[in-house]
Amino acid sequence: MAEENIQATEHVKCLIIGSGPAGYTAAIYAARADLKPVLYTGIVMGGQLTTTNDVENYPGYPDGITGPLMMEDFKKQAERFGADIRFGHVSKVDFKGSVHTVVVDGNKTITADSVIIATGASAKWLGLESEQKYNGFGVSACAVCDGFFFKGQEVAIVGAGDTAAEEATYLAKLCKKVHMLVRRDEFRASKVMQHRVLSTPNIEIYYHTETKEILGDGQNVTGVRVINNQTNEESTIDVTGFFVAIGHQPNTELFIDSIDMDANGYLITKHDSTQTNIEGVFACGDVQDHVYRQAVTAAGTGCMAALEAERYLAAKEHEFVEN
Repeated sequence: MAEENIQATEHVKCLIIGSGPAGYTAAIYAARADLKPVLYTGIVMGGQLTTTNDVENYPGYPDGITGPLMMEDFKKQAERFGADIRFGHVSKVDFKGSVHTVVVDGNKTITADSVIIATGASAKWLGLESEQKYNGFGVSACAVCDGFFFKGQEVAIVGAGDTAAEEATYLAKLCKKVHMLVRRDEFRASKVMQHRVLSTPNIEIYYHTETKEILGDGQNVTGVRVINNQTNEESTIDVTGFFVAIGHQPNTELFIDSIDMDANGYLITKHDSTQTNIEGVFACGDVQDHVYRQAVTAAGTGCMAALEAERYLAAKEHEFVEN
């Protein structure tokens, strides 16, 4: 007789979905508040920062630190206060009742009084093999994070929206020259952002241009091979940095049927709060932030989410005692 598939069930006060600076910070604060948080890291433990070679702009690390090591520090600090950090992927959620239910790795059910979502966002990439090869070694999806490393050098940036325009003008303040690759014959960016790019003398724009290959010496980026999609003419641009600015995709597919989102899929939270439209469910970090997308701001909202979860649970407990 076949064995029955008995599904394991567990109840927790505070469940945190996702790691990275937002999730780990939420775990630190929740643990210190004695919420006994359980955090599931997701498939990529530590989030986007695990693919970041050097972090130079996070306070408290005067000599800089690698992204993976920084996330390990965050994890250790959360565990020091008693947070239960587990490797696992939340595969299903049900937020319809007063007690929230999630399924981990398709076979373990967790019920939680409060949930903090910190699943982050993923940068959109061109899909080139050379792009992944040099990711962290000259290829980046964040000019604000990594632009400093290319001070006085020539770099390329691909994209045509507001993000690309903003990052190109940011890079132009640091770099000798910025080569901006635009696939069509026009920008998608707003008029004001277009004007900033066009009026910046050290930004050279290449219309009808697509990236064929990012070139390197095996260690670092040395150039980019591009093609004009109208004439099919190929050329090489000598650069030491290559920035991809074609957008980010928030990791919110899991919550499509339960939590309010904006047109781009970012979770919507109440003004000056991390509270979603579901009572007891909070969102922090890049999953709800399409503006700043920095480790320090993600950590800040992780703190907010834990404090709000603590207050929410305290109010519920007080309400229960009164009744």
